[in-house]
Amino acid sequence: MSQALHPMLNIAIRAARAAGSIINRAALDIDVLKVAAKGANDFVTEVDRAAEEAIIDVLLDAYPGHAILAEESGRARGAKHSEYLWIIDPLDGTTNFIHGLPVYAVSIALSFRGKVEQAVVYDPARNDLFYASKGRGAFLNDRRLRVSKRIRMADALIGTGFPFRKGDNFKRYLKMFEEVMQNCAGVRRPGAAALDLCYVAAGWYDGFFETGLQPWDCAAGSLMITEAGGLVGNFTGEADFLYQREVVAGNPKIYAQLVQTLAPYTRVLQDIEPPPAQGAGTAPDATQAFVEASTEAVPAAAPPVAPVAKATRIRKADLPKPDDAPF
Repeated sequence: MSQALHPMLNIAIRAARAAGSIINRAALDIDVLKVAAKGANDFVTEVDRAAEEAIIDVLLDAYPGHAILAEESGRARGAKHSEYLWIIDPLDGTTNFIHGLPVYAVSIALSFRGKVEQAVVYDPARNDLFYASKGRGAFLNDRRLRVSKRIRMADALIGTGFPFRKGDNFKRYLKMFEEVMQNCAGVRRPGAAALDLCYVAAGWYDGFFETGLQPWDCAAGSLMITEAGGLVGNFTGEADFLYQREVVAGNPKIYAQLVQTLAPYTRVLQDIEPPPAQGAGTAPDATQAFVEASTEAVPAAAPPVAPVAKATRIRKADLPKPDDAPF
């Protein structure tokens, strides 16, 4: 890498590559993997757990005073009261992985006082490293990333993720999917949100939307997008997407059009005011509230992650309500 990287980003890259090595070794003999179900269509393997442990070992060896939020172990490790929070998905795309489909990634983000400042998404199958530091741009390997320049939805390629968990509102999603699909050039669903967001940053997708995402699915990818000149938010174009289980992203023009389409389907029923200025302990407490919340709950205390700018803002009172909207 030619450019000098932030020290914390370097540590994140080291952790991601350590996890990638574990994943690549396991990919050579997938048939012997031990797979467990966390829920309907929601799987975890011994590889997820081993990769997560390796990531956390590297991070805490360098920064023992930092907090951890990881997909498999939550906040079991790391400091309980820190303004620095590492948000980790050791293997995004586990279902792809256990079927031998090489579309999965390691996702690591570092947030400070609720805002993502460092991000790494590593695709071990292709040895592709996406990384970004706040204010310093986003990169794929050594190449600077920029979002696409398409301005017409009719020309846009849009990424998405299908709902798959028990309790997901499939009818609501199908209405969104139908509206988007009929107005764009194509819709894709590879099955790893962290990579999908990076594909927006790279300009391969013009936009992306998904419901039901966890913070570890989208924290790193969101910084890639904003550092590549794109926008990311919830379905009404606001900044508090990370803990709201709905994400829309894209280049500024396509993002604005996606928001217009998706806003009526938002699950965010009320504005969440930003928390007061965070001191030590505030962010982890909010994160714990999120971890303990049910899959349908919206944690009011969760720290928001702000995009570089917002393309639009729509008052919910003005939105038409689709027949199957959950409000």
